[in-house]
Amino acid sequence: MTAIGIRRLLPSDSIEDLTGMLRRAFAPLGGRGLNCTCVDQTIDMTQGRIRLGDCFVAIRENRVVGTVTLHAADRASPVRWYREPKVASIHQLAVDPSYQGTGVGQALLRTAETWARSREYLELALDTPEPAGHLHAYYGRRGFRLMDTAQLEGKSYRSVILSKTIGYAVSSTRSDHWPAQHFAAMA
Repeated sequence: MTAIGIRRLLPSDSIEDLTGMLRRAFAPLGGRGLNCTCVDQTIDMTQGRIRLGDCFVAIRENRVVGTVTLHAADRASPVRWYREPKVASIHQLAVDPSYQGTGVGQALLRTAETWARSREYLELALDTPEPAGHLHAYYGRRGFRLMDTAQLEGKSYRSVILSKTIGYAVSSTRSDHWPAQHFAAMA
């Protein structure tokens, strides 16, 4: 089997193919009546969501088999936790159904953690439908914990906000780093 690589989305990558993969990955949630954005988002919506952050793709044999878009702290977010200055967030995390269970999702999460640490975030957060218990369990096994719930605009379900403390390496050239335990105490 050919190895799977993870890299930044390139201008030459097909947004149409990426959108199709997102739809396939989220179809089971849509089948449960959960109107997650990726269930039926348009190519233009995918492009717009990518522009809000840094998008990475998992590639196998020149085909996108997974993706994640990472956002910096967002003071305008409807999710309170995403507004915190030391919290980065995960969006559009998806793995093509034919590759689920192969470690692609875990590799994308590791990429997200590396990205967030390199930008000195202390937490990495995401939201997922409250009724999707299997996703809560998946993220829980990877160190995410429940922070909050939210009713996001236009959604037929409440979302759970999950977060993972990631910390970052303290540079000897800077003295303004806050250790993770101080940030956690502020939550």
